[in-house]
This record gives sequence, C-alpha cells and structure tokens, in this order.
Amino acid sequence: MDLFRHLRYFVVVAEELHFGRAAERLGIAQPPLSQAIQRLERELGVELFDRSRRRVEPTPAGRLLLDQARGLLAGEERMRALMRMVREGTLGTLRAGVPPETPAVTLQALLCRLADRVPGLDVDLQELTTGEQVRLLADARLDVGLLHHPVDVPDLRFGPAVRVRLGVVLPRVSPLARLSEPTLADLAGHDLVLPPRVTAPGWHDHVLDVCRQHGFAPARIRHAHNPDFLVGLVLAGRGVAFGPESIARREPRAVWRPLAGHPLVRTTSAAWPAQAPHPAAERFADVAAETLAEAAPEPRALRAPTAPDPWTVVYAPRSTDPSDYRRPPAEET
Repeated sequence: MDLFRHLRYFVVVAEELHFGRAAERLGIAQPPLSQAIQRLERELGVELFDRSRRRVEPTPAGRLLLDQARGLLAGEERMRALMRMVREGTLGTLRAGVPPETPAVTLQALLCRLADRVPGLDVDLQELTTGEQVRLLADARLDVGLLHHPVDVPDLRFGPAVRVRLGVVLPRVSPLARLSEPTLADLAGHDLVLPPRVTAPGWHDHVLDVCRQHGFAPARIRHAHNPDFLVGLVLAGRGVAFGPESIARREPRAVWRPLAGHPLVRTTSAAWPAQAPHPAAERFADVAAETLAEAAPEPRALRAPTAPDPWTVVYAPRSTDPSDYRRPPAEET
C-alpha cells in the first residue's frame, strides 16, 4: 500500500467532510477514493470516519490521525524537495552563522570562495555568537554555524577545526607592553575583558580555568560583545583582553603580545545538525576552515550574486490549493 498517497486522500476527505467533493478535488472518481479510505482503515485497524450521518465526520481516531498525517505529508514534501534540489544541483539558500568578531577580509574571502565552488548557493550569512548559533541550529532556523569550542551539544556534526593561538591585548603605554611574551601570571591584579558567558559558555569557562591554572585570577570580569568595545575598555585601563593579533591592528594605541607558552588556543569549526543536514553544510565547513586558517586572506572582487531557488521552499507550509493534491485518476488503489 502506498501509505503517503492514502494519507493524502484521507486528509482531503477530512477537510472536505464529503467524499464527492474530496474526489473532485483530487481529480479521481469517488469509488476508488472510498476504496482507498477503507483500505487505510483496514491497514490501521480503526474506523477513521463516521458515515452514519449525511455529513462525513472523522471519528476520534480520525481526528487524532489528521494532525499526524499532515506532519508526515509535510515531511515527505520536504524530502522530495530536498532530493530534487540535490539532483538538479540547485541548493538554494544556506543559512550560516559566523562569530561577530570575524574580520571583514575573512568574510569576503569566505563568500568569494563559496561563490566559486558552489555557484548555485545563496549564502545567508548571519552575525551570531556561539550560544545563539547553537540555539538556532537546534530550532532548525540555521543550517550551519561557526562555533567556538568546547561545545557539548548532542546531534551536531563538526567540520575541520581551526586552532588560533591567542595573545593579550594591552594599552601601548602599559608596562606589560614592554614584555615580548608576558605570562598569564604577569597579568595578576588586572581585570579581564571577556565576551559574556552566554555567547560561548564552554569557551568562557575554559579561558577562566586556564588563567587560574597559570596564576592569573582576574580581579573582575568585564563584558564586551563587540571587538571595538573590548579594545576600548582595554585602552581605558579597565582590564586586559585575549584575542588574535588582528584584534589590535586597527587601533595604534593598543598592542598585542603573544603569551609565553601559548596557553590559550581558540578552536573554531563549523557545525550542522546530524539529522536532515543541508546538503551544502559540509562544503561550507571545508571552505570556512580553509579560509579561517589563513592569517590574511587575499582581498577579491565579489561577483554579482545569482538567484537560486530558495532553500526555504523545503520548509514552506503546505499550500491549500486543491491542485496540490491532484493525482492521475488511473492510480492503483
């Protein structure tokens, strides 16, 4: 038995509450429709409609099945749309998250390389923290994200990891700036400027653990979301901060110094849902890792974007147009 076809017939009858109108809407004769519903009832072992009145009414079992059937049919539609997009090579829109501190030249290089290698892909790049990306991935509102580890989340797949050694950002006038490679213990007595814990809980806790293990217990934790704000707090003497060398390049009054022994290494990789992943997620992960591994990607001119079929069609609610349910009248019941 073609379960999905029979469920589709059942849903139309339940919406029309009339076998004749349902048959007309489906484009088939009424007898085959009645036979299909009867076969579905035999298969499930329940009566789905009360036929004792003028108007066909779903039984309690029929009302319960209706919501389940709509969900299954929507899932079938998503699956068919996904396979069609893969088969045709038009992957639609990829909703991708990147950390707010990602340099502009890195973003440009990432988009250019994706345009070269997956020309049918429209990348909807969103500025999101690790915490935000994890929540959106779980809610199926994001297809892939670049996360700062450690990330203890089930049901995610991870792409190649990129590791970046972090140094300390200091005011140029700070006595610590005279050291070529300060230790974490040299920072004792200073406040520490960090993104709020909610932005990347695993990374936030890891930084503080490493600091304490190496003799630096910050007097106070100050929070900064934006890299410019973080550097501003450092220049104002409100604390020291950790980051890659690029974070201090735009501000001549700030300096970056590598930490002795390289105790802080930030690991970043792409992540995507293990179940029903976007077909371009793994390709994005590979390109992102290649791009992040370059200290200074070469600037390039970005081509004019194409207009691929939107990925959101896969998640669109089912149309109420009766023609969507039309099937050839000669189908076997």
